[in-house]
Amino acid sequence: MSGRTRVRACPERTCVGCRKRAAKHELLRVTAVEGVCVPDPRGTLPGRGAHLHPDLTCLDLAVRRRAFPRAFRLQGALDTEALRAHVEARAEGAPAS
Repeated sequence: MSGRTRVRACPERTCVGCRKRAAKHELLRVTAVEGVCVPDPRGTLPGRGAHLHPDLTCLDLAVRRRAFPRAFRLQGALDTEALRAHVEARAEGAPAS
């Protein structure tokens, strides 16, 4: 026995809204499909992904900073209504802490 403990590294990602690093499982992956920001909670959709805290303040910051087109390397604005609906539904279903 070498005395070392095995610690599994948890992958980290940066939120495109608040720019804070967090564990990958705490963030919501978002992809762009035909000009629409689509939530990808399972992380299985193809293409570039951006990560976001599932919080309306981070979503509003990302939209205001135009972070999604930059993260996806696309030109022009993207529709974020489907993403907003997903985040709002997740916020309503979350237990109050």
